[in-house]
Amino acid sequence: MAKPRTVYSCQQCGFQSPRWLGRCPDCQAWNTLVEEREETEAPAARYAVKTAVSDAQPITSLHSTSETRRLSGIGELDRVLGGGVVPGSVVLIGGDPGIGKSTLVLQALAALSQGATTLYVSGEESPQQIKMRADRLGIRADQLLVLAETSLERIVAQTKRVAPAVIAIDSIQTVFTEHLTSAPGSIGQVRECAGQLVLLAKGSNSSTFLVGHVTKEGSFAGPRVLEHMVDTVLYFEGDRGHAFRILRAVKNRFGSTNEIGVFAMKEDGLQPVANPSELFLAERPVEVPGSVVVASLEGTRPILVEVQALVSPTSFGTPRRTTLGIDPNRVALLIAVLEKKMGLHLIGQDVFVNVAGGVRLDDPAVDLGVIAAVASSFLDKPVHPRTLLIGEVGLAGEVRAVGQIETRVGEATKLGFTRCILPESSRRQLPAFEGVEILGVSTLNQAWDQLF
Repeated sequence: MAKPRTVYSCQQCGFQSPRWLGRCPDCQAWNTLVEEREETEAPAARYAVKTAVSDAQPITSLHSTSETRRLSGIGELDRVLGGGVVPGSVVLIGGDPGIGKSTLVLQALAALSQGATTLYVSGEESPQQIKMRADRLGIRADQLLVLAETSLERIVAQTKRVAPAVIAIDSIQTVFTEHLTSAPGSIGQVRECAGQLVLLAKGSNSSTFLVGHVTKEGSFAGPRVLEHMVDTVLYFEGDRGHAFRILRAVKNRFGSTNEIGVFAMKEDGLQPVANPSELFLAERPVEVPGSVVVASLEGTRPILVEVQALVSPTSFGTPRRTTLGIDPNRVALLIAVLEKKMGLHLIGQDVFVNVAGGVRLDDPAVDLGVIAAVASSFLDKPVHPRTLLIGEVGLAGEVRAVGQIETRVGEATKLGFTRCILPESSRRQLPAFEGVEILGVSTLNQAWDQLF
């Protein structure tokens, strides 16, 4: 009998080497090569899907079908998924430890068990631990089945026996198959188990949630192909110091990737936040320099958040530029525009910019708000508390138009804002809003006159 051959596989990218290396030549990661026994049989037969042989045909002759979605009962989760859970889809959920992944999945399965059987498979907790969490969340669902198992073969057997409509695997890194000799969580095990679970979901038309671990850099642990195999990839973001959690879709074959869901972590679990703008502005200080409100658009939802800035003289030769919740390169660019176009001498000032509430902003429409917050702190002049700022700022000091301006201003009127400073080109497209003063500006100089 031939001696089993071993290889060293990188746990980040899957690169294989006949000998151990301290650094992966492919992804340049350190100490990621782990010894594994090379697979002797081809796995192609295990991935084979029995389908009817058909000939190629024109796309115009195909009939489109509208998928029937299952509502999870959690409005924010349904929003991020594109309107509900699609039968046969595979959803990958990741996030930092303790962020609430298991809690969200358990709550979703309890809601989906109304009228259908759901199966929660845990490889990290015992059934008693899951029961303790269910009691804390107030879950009483007879159709929610719990299985503590890590063997893929036994999980597949139980799934075929109970035929659940929704399956949750918590987590994919703990599941292993007997066809491979490598340890659970390795590149080969994660890839093989995920592939088998995807085929099981497509064949049985069962919706599947896979909970995945993340690395210290924030990406999914295991092979990158894991994200390509599934239909939807969701990241659970948030800081343990904040009560808010944000569920963001980075891939979705059945909906938009721009939507976010906002949750509040409470004693009885994760509670959806229907109006996040009101919650983010609840503790905003009034008449304080360096505090402004901006309107960011996340998918189809406008969110009003507070941007805070603090400018103080530096004690070092090089001033600091520290940001939280916004791209630091973007802030550095806007500070340079302030110095060049408005004559603010910030070269000897430390600048700190923070987005209150733990939200991360990527919308360029918040540029004008960031500039106003920095200038307000530097000049020690507060911006009117009922003023909303919207607009993208260019390097020439111009204020550019942004999309869906009517939706942003409409959200501001609901929260009692009486003044909106926005691009002049966008103002001409707006209808009249009762009780709101709409001020259009084309340059930073015009915005300066309106603010200070």
